Amino acid sequence: MTHPRITAEPLEVLRTRHSAKWRRYPSDVIPLHVAEMDYPVAEPIREFLGNLVATSDLGYLGPVPELAPAFVDFAEKRWGWTPDVSHARLACDVGVATVEFLRAHNVSRVIVTSPVYGGFWHWLEELDIEIIDVPLTADFELDIDGIERQFADGVGHMLLCNPHNPLGKVFGRDALTALAEAADRHGAVVISDEIHAPLTYPGTEFVPYLALGEEAERTGVIVTSTSKSWNLAGLKAAFIFGHGVRGAELLKPLPEAMHWRSSILGAFSMVVAYREGVDWLDSTIETIATSSQHLASELARLLPAARLEMIPEAGYLAWVDVSGLNLGDKPWDRILEEGRVSVVPGTELGPQYLQHVRINFATSPEILTEALTRIAALAAPAS
Repeated sequence: MTHPRITAEPLEVLRTRHSAKWRRYPSDVIPLHVAEMDYPVAEPIREFLGNLVATSDLGYLGPVPELAPAFVDFAEKRWGWTPDVSHARLACDVGVATVEFLRAHNVSRVIVTSPVYGGFWHWLEELDIEIIDVPLTADFELDIDGIERQFADGVGHMLLCNPHNPLGKVFGRDALTALAEAADRHGAVVISDEIHAPLTYPGTEFVPYLALGEEAERTGVIVTSTSKSWNLAGLKAAFIFGHGVRGAELLKPLPEAMHWRSSILGAFSMVVAYREGVDWLDSTIETIATSSQHLASELARLLPAARLEMIPEAGYLAWVDVSGLNLGDKPWDRILEEGRVSVVPGTELGPQYLQHVRINFATSPEILTEALTRIAALAAPAS
């Protein structure tokens, strides 16, 4: 099927945006840090939000019975899976859902798999939870043996990021099944952040954690949202769910107020996204997949000493080793202060990543090329 092509807004339009991406730094900085896309929001969502404002329908969030069937229909068509969302709980974002889940269960230690989304580190620090890092293997797979050793040592919870931020890695069915079996052997719980899942590229199979069978259903919950895949982060809505009786048990301690703190704009926009935003999503995936290829080719042309750690299989984030550029102890600082390009420091995704940066490539080819050209000028040998 052919979809209308999604392209990034012109730079002069992007600079008028009010989001953190375009306001955190001065206007001469090219922002490639925070996970927002530079594309227009899907028209059905824009129309829906406009109607809510026009009719002054901006009160507190009440019941949203439309969300469950909308997500189930999307999951069935997208992943061939029928989720049980009968016990789903709304939250204002995946971070709040995760924090409230861990708080409600009085968790003291949690496994993460670096390099991994900086939010995981910040949420756990906020709760004063001990972080147990079991890094991904050299070929960016889950270290199942290492994770199971921690389960056996009494660590009862793990944060899984799938698709993975910052790599764009989609973990395979066998690896996820092995994880679920290990968790089940030790009575552990896996909190699977699947916020980037709808942005999985064609040719790659995304497998939701709870689709793996009984072991996963006994050990897992999923947190997700439309905020990344449909570029709606500012609308503040997400949800968390588990399957069956076990899922209900895991979600029961969550505070009821979590729902009321969510946004009416965000909750109902999720419904519209799942029901009416799929054509836009498919076109956007085509655009970001092309942008990923552009990033890889421009890195090879302009910054051959840098290394793109893997070609993403989902999403719009890239993990780049810049040690070969000789930019000093904090390369991201030089990239920002001298190159006027903002990236995410590697150390935000794991303290050992002193020479890595995360780059957001959900923008135009022209903006990407300009940003990499600026970085290349810093890496050029002195004459």
